[in-house]
Amino acid sequence: MSRVGVMLPRDLPVQEIFPYARRAEELGFDELWVVEDLGFRGGVAQAGAVLAATARITVGIGILPAGARNAAFAAMELATLAQLFPGRLIAGIGHGMPDWMRSTGAWPASPLTLLEEYTVAVRTLLRGEPGPPAGRYVQVEGVVIGEKPQVVPKVVLGVRGPRSIALAGRVSDGVLLAEPAAPPYVAGAIGQMGHDGLEVITYDAAVVGDDGRAARDLVRPGLAWTGEPDWAPHLAAMPFADEFAHHRSTSAGPEEFAATMPDEWVRELSLAGTAGEVRAQVAARHAAGATSVVMIPAEPDRFDALTRLARVLS
Repeated sequence: MSRVGVMLPRDLPVQEIFPYARRAEELGFDELWVVEDLGFRGGVAQAGAVLAATARITVGIGILPAGARNAAFAAMELATLAQLFPGRLIAGIGHGMPDWMRSTGAWPASPLTLLEEYTVAVRTLLRGEPGPPAGRYVQVEGVVIGEKPQVVPKVVLGVRGPRSIALAGRVSDGVLLAEPAAPPYVAGAIGQMGHDGLEVITYDAAVVGDDGRAARDLVRPGLAWTGEPDWAPHLAAMPFADEFAHHRSTSAGPEEFAATMPDEWVRELSLAGTAGEVRAQVAARHAAGATSVVMIPAEPDRFDALTRLARVLS
């Protein structure tokens, strides 16, 4: 079934977290995704809190960096949440942002090797099975998580590049694609995973308004960093990829780059416009193979934005 989710902003004031989560559930969103970015809030703690504050909505963690936690203890935390809130948890695991991970001494010599060993270990332990043989980085051989959840949570990989996406297809339940996740990027990622039937969860900056062009102008700051090299895989299949790269190279900085890109690019790289336009953009991502489309509120007033984003659900 095609799903629509919304992100809990990483910098939302703490007193607004529970009201925001409950409002997302009341409005009918299928999923609420919490973010673990260095310097903000922990993903496991946020997930547990908003799961307890709501009754129905599925909560996704996007993402837990593999280098940040021992695999056995991460599996234990996830298993506990899955026991307490069966069927309502999706766990995202990834490399983490290289600069952040290096600053904490947690960036490995081979990120791909770590992610593979870590994902295999966490999923094995969540199933209640003994940990797999020791690898280069992950050594949980024979460890057993005794409190096995009745519903084992899905584990997806939040990754960008083709090798990491191919890894997701081999060792996980699917992929979490960071923004921007236009339909060509979605379709390409499915091809890189090598087979269908897996979770394909997408993030995109989102604004819904009565004036489509004005809504797209409001979402532009959310696209300011898409011209950086790390985002190249997101854009490779876009028909304007070369023009996009040229525009980035000739712009004075991220803000000017986003403010001056053509409206049509903004339309393709975000979920912004009237409710009808955004509904069509969501449908296009689902048609490309996304199982869940997650909207990132891109306006300063997140509560007003949340209500307008929910117009897409009707």
